[in-house]
Amino acid sequence: MAQPDETYNKNSILGLGKLFVSLKKNGKHKVSGSESSSRPNIKSVSAQRIIEASRLQADDVYKKMGTQPTGLSQEEIEKRIEEHGFNEVAQEKKHGGWARFIDSIRNPLVILLSVLAVIAFATEDIRSGVVMLGMVVMGVALRFIQESRADKAAAALKAMIKVTTTVLRDGEEVEIPLKEVVPGDVVKLAAGDMIPADVRIVSSKDLFIIQASLTGESLPVEKFDTQETKDSLVELSNICYLGTSVESGSATAVVINTGSDTYFGQMAKSITARPVETSFDKGINKFTVLMIQLIFIMAPTVFLINGLTKHNWVEAFFFALSVAVGLTPEMLPMIVSVCLSKGAMLMSRKKVIVKRLNSIQNFGAMDVLCTDKTGTLTMDHVILEQHCDVIQKEDQEVLRDAYLVSHFQTGLRNVLDRAVLQHKEVQNLVKVSDYLKADEIPFDFSRRLMSVVVCSPEGKYQLLTKGAPEEIFKRCTQFELEGDILPMDPVLIQDLKEEYERLSMDGFRVLALAFKDVEKKAAYSKDEEQDLVLKGYLAFLDPPKESTAPAIAALQQHGVAVKVLTGDNDLVARKVCHEVGLPTEYTLIGSEIENMSDDALADAAEKTTLFARLSPAHKRRVIDVLRQRKHVVGFLGDGINDAPALRAADVGVSVDTAVDIAKESADIILLEKSLMVLEEGVMEGRKVFSNILKYIRMGASSNFGNMFSVLGASAILPFLPMAPIQILTNNLLYDISQIPIPTDNVDPEQIARPRPWSIDEIRKFIVFIGPISSIFDYTTYFVMLFVFNCWNPARASLFQTGWFVESLMTQTLIIHVIRTNKIPFLQSRPSTPLMVTTGLIMAFGVWLPSSPFASSLGLVALPALYWPILFLTLLSYVVLTQFVKMLLLRKRWI
Repeated sequence: MAQPDETYNKNSILGLGKLFVSLKKNGKHKVSGSESSSRPNIKSVSAQRIIEASRLQADDVYKKMGTQPTGLSQEEIEKRIEEHGFNEVAQEKKHGGWARFIDSIRNPLVILLSVLAVIAFATEDIRSGVVMLGMVVMGVALRFIQESRADKAAAALKAMIKVTTTVLRDGEEVEIPLKEVVPGDVVKLAAGDMIPADVRIVSSKDLFIIQASLTGESLPVEKFDTQETKDSLVELSNICYLGTSVESGSATAVVINTGSDTYFGQMAKSITARPVETSFDKGINKFTVLMIQLIFIMAPTVFLINGLTKHNWVEAFFFALSVAVGLTPEMLPMIVSVCLSKGAMLMSRKKVIVKRLNSIQNFGAMDVLCTDKTGTLTMDHVILEQHCDVIQKEDQEVLRDAYLVSHFQTGLRNVLDRAVLQHKEVQNLVKVSDYLKADEIPFDFSRRLMSVVVCSPEGKYQLLTKGAPEEIFKRCTQFELEGDILPMDPVLIQDLKEEYERLSMDGFRVLALAFKDVEKKAAYSKDEEQDLVLKGYLAFLDPPKESTAPAIAALQQHGVAVKVLTGDNDLVARKVCHEVGLPTEYTLIGSEIENMSDDALADAAEKTTLFARLSPAHKRRVIDVLRQRKHVVGFLGDGINDAPALRAADVGVSVDTAVDIAKESADIILLEKSLMVLEEGVMEGRKVFSNILKYIRMGASSNFGNMFSVLGASAILPFLPMAPIQILTNNLLYDISQIPIPTDNVDPEQIARPRPWSIDEIRKFIVFIGPISSIFDYTTYFVMLFVFNCWNPARASLFQTGWFVESLMTQTLIIHVIRTNKIPFLQSRPSTPLMVTTGLIMAFGVWLPSSPFASSLGLVALPALYWPILFLTLLSYVVLTQFVKMLLLRKRWI
């Protein structure tokens, strides 16, 4: 069937996008786990009104809405504005600079460090306070600046435009702003108009609506003024929704719902809902809680042991405070922020703009990518895929005749006509100047076909007809096959129908083409469209992009399962999935999802690749159940209908050409609508997470090992194992050595698969790797006590210096073992900055005991014998840690 033209008023398109600018987003909000608030269904009051209105006769709709064909009076308008409010969707409160700053510091680790810094300053422990406060300021400042820039960049993409609509008020047509539309308003719709609210069509003429951004359908949808019986909101043929627009035709409609009661408004409510934690947020918070638990156990224990054994409670307090500082991974906020900021800059070079820093890790950890179909997998441009005879054999004459019909018709050219005219073969196939147009029988929606009469170069007149296959079939008595004209016997009709039905089942939009030789006359009528000869078929498709199939293969190779979530029909979606290499043996459609429990849907979603005919609520629900099954889920979409799913996903991805609400809902924006660009971003995200994990593993295992070392030393020594100033200096130097971690190289094996947060894996790493450092701390105790005779409190400084140097050297060196799953230096080389800083800090640690600063730090020169013993200690430590690491990797415990 021919469709009207898809182009429409540019101002209305801009208005469609800019209407949703009011949905402000600061980049930190995700939808809640519950789907009830965002799922427009027949149980909600507003949806129930739509269902009821769709089932009424046109005249009864006026009564239902308390209006009349001449529209509402001004007095009634004011009452309804008072009752229902303006026609505006829910707004999310804009976050200013202070709100963003408060959000940046609202982190358990930042709060803990700030409290410890205050305690340090209050007890005149200035160095400790400065160190911790400096780390807090650096981390918070980096995050605040980066996200402020991202928000400003997103805001720069927007421009406001005034959108109006035509309504009947007291019998007169008036143009009013969209916000002043109220329930019961009678609106006039024409080509190019934006649908101002959820409306019920009461009269229409050839009305076609573009609702791709709401449902994902690539072709316009015809709407009627007839009664409906369906329950599915998106399938109602007499209802048009806010957020869609008129492609062609005209209509009169009655407003049913406005503002937040509209179908789109229900989605807007979900977007402004309370945020939930993403995979990255949960991982960081769990690790932070783990470290805080360790500190709250360790610091009081150290305080009590030293107070009871040394009988100096003030000294014990400062030592316990220093231990708490040493156990606190104060560099974590800065390391995370620098890693994420560096990743954001690198990703921007690959046409990936990061709006929300934490989404980078989620991007890398993503193991399921849910994507829209239209424009994402496909070109978002309908082309003529096949031109064939009645047995689906390619036929150039079918293309020639189709071209002549589309070229000579004077009516509105639709997307299918343009696809024929733009076909690459037609220019060499037919010389239009050789043909003369004799007449035209225009398209109408009762016949669902159109015809032109042309005179060939030989002077032969022919009626060429194209239209819906079922309508063409009614008018054909013969068919052409390989040049022969054969009768359309009843026994053959079903076989012929099966050919075009097979094309439809393959996901093509099919038109039939027929012809008839006619005599020359002044004019031709619809009566001529009888006794036609069926010539063949035209099959149209929105084809996949060339990059889609290799990009999907690359994502799957990297451990990311790709699932298609589309509002389009399942036949078209199956065809596209088949062409890009996605299996479709497991397919779910929206009506099936509607009746499934969350558990049943979660089981089905694990194995289903294609979800079709989905509403926005269905898309979000699929995302939710996959996340409940511990998947890290990404969603790629660009339409209004994608906004809830973009917010529900761990990482929402959109494109710079998307509607505003999609861009505002997304965490990451692609400057090129390609899955290949997305794949590059995923790999960069994994590098970022890998470097963050290096610091977390190292800091956590080191702190756990230090716990045993400090507890043992405190219990057996008659003096403090290390002075508070030495602990703080040790901690400061160690932290400085870790600053270049964000620049470190990452082994290809570490980014080959998704790496979601696993606090259990970190715990195992802590339990097995941490105590190794304690082993060598105790061997150092043994050396200092029995080789260098440090039992006497008078030689406490020598003991403290020996442990200070050994502790600094082991902690600094071990990052090179932990940073890779391979043999360090031989199979995997760190970045140059990391090599330089760790080397300098270790050299500084060797020099410090004999430096001018030694006395102020309570350090003394070490005996010559200490250094070869230290070398053996370091070598043994590296070898043992590498052995245990490889053992854990073989057992797949880390």
